[in-house]
Amino acid sequence: MSAIAGIVHTDGQEAFWEDSWRLYASLGHIPADTTGVWKGNQAFLSCHAQWITPESVHEKLPLVDEVSGLTITADAILDNREQLADQLFISRSQLSVLSDSELILRAYQQWGEQAASKLIGDFAFAIWDDRKRTLFAARDITGMRTLYYRHDGKRFSFCTLIGPLLELEGVTKDLNETWLSEFLAIPEMHGSADIHMTAYCGVNQLPPAHTLVFRAATLQVELKQYHRWDEVEPLLLKSDGEYVEAFRDVFTQAVSARLRTHRQVAAALSGGLDSGAVVGFASGSLRSQGKRLNAYSYVPVSDFTDYTSKTLLADERPFIRSTVDHIGNISENYLDFEGRSPFSEIDTWLDMMEMPYKYFENSFWIRGFYEKASQQDAGVLLTGARGNFTISWGPALDYYASLMKRGRWIRLLQEMRQYSQRTGMKFSRIARITAQKAYPERFHTASKGAANVATNQLIHPEFASRTGVLERLGSLVMLQGGARADALKVRAEKFNNLAIANKNGAVATKCSLRYRAWERDPTSDARVIQFCLSVPIEQYVSKGTDRSLIRRATSPELPDKVRLNQRVRGIQPADWLHRMIPDWGAFTSEVQTLCSDSRVAGILNTDRIQLALKNIPQPRPELASHPDMRLMMHSLIVYRFIRKF
Repeated sequence: MSAIAGIVHTDGQEAFWEDSWRLYASLGHIPADTTGVWKGNQAFLSCHAQWITPESVHEKLPLVDEVSGLTITADAILDNREQLADQLFISRSQLSVLSDSELILRAYQQWGEQAASKLIGDFAFAIWDDRKRTLFAARDITGMRTLYYRHDGKRFSFCTLIGPLLELEGVTKDLNETWLSEFLAIPEMHGSADIHMTAYCGVNQLPPAHTLVFRAATLQVELKQYHRWDEVEPLLLKSDGEYVEAFRDVFTQAVSARLRTHRQVAAALSGGLDSGAVVGFASGSLRSQGKRLNAYSYVPVSDFTDYTSKTLLADERPFIRSTVDHIGNISENYLDFEGRSPFSEIDTWLDMMEMPYKYFENSFWIRGFYEKASQQDAGVLLTGARGNFTISWGPALDYYASLMKRGRWIRLLQEMRQYSQRTGMKFSRIARITAQKAYPERFHTASKGAANVATNQLIHPEFASRTGVLERLGSLVMLQGGARADALKVRAEKFNNLAIANKNGAVATKCSLRYRAWERDPTSDARVIQFCLSVPIEQYVSKGTDRSLIRRATSPELPDKVRLNQRVRGIQPADWLHRMIPDWGAFTSEVQTLCSDSRVAGILNTDRIQLALKNIPQPRPELASHPDMRLMMHSLIVYRFIRKF
């Protein structure tokens, strides 16, 4: 919705003015419906606004309240406006013309630094108190909007993007080797375990679910975490039907809140449960508004031959069409993005993200969806990206492992037999996998996983030793359980892992700013997360059915072909390596070049990269999931980033 920036400067007016102008001008590439600035004696705030919600049209930001001496700049869409209005004694007629930034300002006037914990939605904002000479900033619980900052002695600056903070007077752009070492060492998709760091020395990020206070009088920065998912009170209802009804209530609320735009609405749609549920609930609401939902579905290029197993689907069109026909009020867009590949996307993504990334397989279609949304004037792009751990959670085999460890043999045998019937998986295989999950130490699975991590390490041993990254991260580097990981424990850790939230928020924010379409994910709504964490696991796995709650709760919205499917699942994008065949010579040539480039010598494990190149002399599409291919792609992305320095 906005790119915001600001600075608090206590080192002379001339320097203050120069830095303020630099900060504002460096956001000039952001497409904006309007821009605004405010400058006081020591503080400067700006906003490059994109109008997404009806209330944001012609909204004045930064917003000044002369009575209180407060000024706010905000990048925010609130989803609990009515609840806030009731708590702040604001009438519905007043609320209809009140912007989200005005609501945030009133919340701050009422609750002070506790205001962030009262807000539900996607937001990053900053409030300058001219009387107290303090700057207060906050970021939403799930980190869907970014906020970066620098503290250079008497100067404190912040921005939605990193680049403007590197343009300030006296700032040099230096690579943060501590961040880079973690990026290279961690096998997971996120960049760094340190939730405050960025790839640049001197530039930090405000983590999700955190507030920040900068006091000009003392030049001190204080950070506080205002929310965690540690203890969620269990929800105990009387019947399965009551859980379904409660789910539908909270999910309807989350989806409806994310349809608030005066522009068009788009959605990512696969053949699965998460995006199908989002689209199903959204379509009905939009129909009542006289709007049609634009659905974007990724499909492989026409000359791709599916090599995946019979339980995987590279082309989900049969299931997608079933969903579209069942729901109605949907304009289908099947997009193959012919001519694009992860290799062709690297420079664009590095420029957009301002740092290296690991999710290269999906890069071309993610950006393609945003491009399509922009072309169709969609202000909102709905996704179900976090649904695997909220609305469609339900890991049957992990639940069965817990039954085995607790000695619940009768229940276990009943469940496994029913699961075998529903999925077509042999009972003996279900029993074997369940036992391996229940007693991994007896099957020697941990040491095998650790060996794989060591073998596929991208970081150079000398760089790892010099930065102490392996000792610093410890077991996190070995956290590569894959299919054998305990999904029950993984889920509990997922929501408090703010490094993952940082990665997700960076993608959502920077893509939305570039294409004027705001990613909105109902499966990541704080109320939905709260509800899903409170529901007993028996509602998620029951009678041989995994993801049981959403399968029961979406019977009006989804066709049985999709809703009850436990035999096949979509895989995106299976054709990413196939797409790179025309560029294979350029790709391998650049990988060979990086192995002899002094700029990455001692940083990237070039011996391991050369071995990977030798192991894959030709790009066979079925090697898309091969560790050596991933290693080479990650190394090339990092190489291009380092070259920019």
